[in-house]
Amino acid sequence: MNIHRLRAFQDNYIFVLHNPATHQAAVVDPGDATPVLDWLDHHGASLVAILNTHHHSDHGGGNQRLLQQFPAATVYGGAEDWGRIPGQTVALQEGDRVVFGDDAGEVFFVPGHTRAHIAYYFPPQTSTDWGDLFCGDTLFAGGCGRLFEGTPAQMVASLTKLRRLPDTTRVWCAHEYTLNNLRFAITIDPDNAALQERLHRVEVARRHDQATVPSDLGLEKQTNPFLRWDHSAIQSAMQSQTPDQTFARLRGKKDRF
Repeated sequence: MNIHRLRAFQDNYIFVLHNPATHQAAVVDPGDATPVLDWLDHHGASLVAILNTHHHSDHGGGNQRLLQQFPAATVYGGAEDWGRIPGQTVALQEGDRVVFGDDAGEVFFVPGHTRAHIAYYFPPQTSTDWGDLFCGDTLFAGGCGRLFEGTPAQMVASLTKLRRLPDTTRVWCAHEYTLNNLRFAITIDPDNAALQERLHRVEVARRHDQATVPSDLGLEKQTNPFLRWDHSAIQSAMQSQTPDQTFARLRGKKDRF
């Protein structure tokens, strides 16, 4: 399975999973059909599946147009999103699996950004490979999603699930928010040397319009304050003692940043 990153709108990413041997493809969060159709046409690939993480239009707004050209494609989404994702045909719950070619992705129920958000994790096939996490707007490079339909406690529980995955996991988040996220993070965790180094690298990358996605989970665990709510430096900065309180205050500060 090859993964290709497509740009959409101002800062969205769409991800195409491609099996070159069978000329089949799946797409994750196609908010816009045009770049997907262009990619499929250029590579002579047929779309067999659409994997949606949640119902927001910048993630599933291209579903219907894709289905016009590929009507047999299966449209996956969370069970609690039924009726909100265009064209959805399969309702997924925690622990379900999505098969694409020789790869099988595990479904995580990760509410917080929305009440029905899910993520897809494709584990490595060998001990030397990396896993791939398609986390929508739950976890970002250097940050996490806003709480539109969920609570801090739900988001802490969701991020805890994702934080348990191996460090050697590529994080395919759906927006290019990294620079802003890290500029906020350094105000909370200014003595974090790994964060300082990462911010510098991302500043250079963005000056050259280079993408910062995918990230990797090992780096997120070191530098992303929204995966470090139980670290003393973050708790001290938030003047809090419990994970939920720390996260709630952290998210509130980011919302006003």
